[in-house]
Amino acid sequence: MLRVFIDGSAGTTGLRIADRLAAREDIRLITLPEETRKDPAARHEALNSADVCFLCLPDDAAREAVSMVENPETVVIDTSTAHRVQEGWCYGLPELPGMREKLVSAKRIANPGCHATGFIVLAAPLVAAGFIAPDARLSCFSLTGYSGGGKKMIAQYEMEGRDVLLDAPRLYGLTQKHKHLPEMAKWSGLQFPPVFSPIVAPYYAGMEVVISLTPDVCKGSVADLADVYKAAYPGGMIHFDPDADESGFLSAGAYAGRDDLSVSVYGGDERILAVTRFDNLGKGASGAAIQNMNIAFGLDEKTGLVI
Repeated sequence: MLRVFIDGSAGTTGLRIADRLAAREDIRLITLPEETRKDPAARHEALNSADVCFLCLPDDAAREAVSMVENPETVVIDTSTAHRVQEGWCYGLPELPGMREKLVSAKRIANPGCHATGFIVLAAPLVAAGFIAPDARLSCFSLTGYSGGGKKMIAQYEMEGRDVLLDAPRLYGLTQKHKHLPEMAKWSGLQFPPVFSPIVAPYYAGMEVVISLTPDVCKGSVADLADVYKAAYPGGMIHFDPDADESGFLSAGAYAGRDDLSVSVYGGDERILAVTRFDNLGKGASGAAIQNMNIAFGLDEKTGLVI
């Protein structure tokens, strides 16, 4: 039985991980009472007595937690931004070439960001296939439910008499310094991060990431891209969906509550839209973290997940 400790279990990512694990008979959750939840000694003991620790913390707190782990057998899965491009950490997107094999023996796993997951899943296979050059400058926009902003944003959207500006989608990341940009470039094989437009909308969960492609940045046709994605994602947690069109629309909430991700391609050869859809708390956070734990311990990667 795996001993699991969630450091930061009160946040949205931690709560979803705990919810997914609660029904599993192969898991024993290590929990701390409220009065010792932030106590360094109690956390130190919990971190080092666990087979796997999920860090659902801000970046600095995650770094501190890692420094407290002295047990060489403890697997740390960090859901923060702190270690996603750091040497010595395995990037937790097993669908990237060779990454699944690394996860099997990894002790330090950096869980991908939600927006980054959607972008990398689309861009990396096209760069690897030669359809997009490594020095290409791409553009990407991403729709997300407000749960991606954590407890504070959830409270803002769900409070009575909320600001009327929250009733419409809101663009953010205006400085083009979004915290996911470094991993988006590195793990896609790109020299430059994309021009990135994240948009939060007034619904709880679900994500839709879109890359717009024209002949000057992408050599392939719609059919070429479809073939690349079918080969890269033959099934499992990521799958190509040629029939995702919902009568001319694509809902960003289609995968809410699920832990898998779909890829689809639209448009004509002069203007192509490559699209991923998933739950920002599923394959974009908690579901991915559990998938990584399953792989690291030799379990079926879908165990305990909603597909």
